[in-house]
Parts: sequence; C-alpha cells; structure tokens
Amino acid sequence: MATGWANEGAVQEQIDSTIEDAVQRARSRLGQGESLTHCEECDAKIPEARRQAVPGVRLCVKCQTERDKQEAKFSGYNRRGSKDSQLR
Repeated sequence: MATGWANEGAVQEQIDSTIEDAVQRARSRLGQGESLTHCEECDAKIPEARRQAVPGVRLCVKCQTERDKQEAKFSGYNRRGSKDSQLR
C-alpha cells in the first residue's frame, strides 16, 4: 500500500495507539476502592445490590446513565488528520 511519507508500519502504529487510548479510557472509568452509600453527584442512596454488583461505585443509576451519555459523545480523534475528519 502506498503511504507517501509515512514509515513502514505507521498505519499499524496508529491503530495500536488508538486501541491503547481506548483501553486506558475504559480502565480509568473502572471503580476502585469501597463503594459509596450515597451518590457523589445528587446524594441519592445507592442500593446495596448495586454496591455489591459494581465494586467502587460512586454514582446512582440515574447519574451514571447521564454521565455515560455525555461520554458517548466523545468520539476520539483521527490521528491521521485527514481532510474528511476535519470537516466534521
């Protein structure tokens, strides 16, 4: 495949780096430590079943759902900086 000025394997390096970034983002969202008894956003009580099912939980279901929606808007960025990605 013609890559212009790119080094051999540059495409694979970009793919690997993108995957590594996604894994790091996912790991940073994992709960750590003891679960809270009340949501740190709205102070609603977090049910015992949720605290046992999700170690290190810090948010109630409603606040977690809202946060997940906000994070879903993040689409990352195109490392290649193609013209098409800049037109979004």
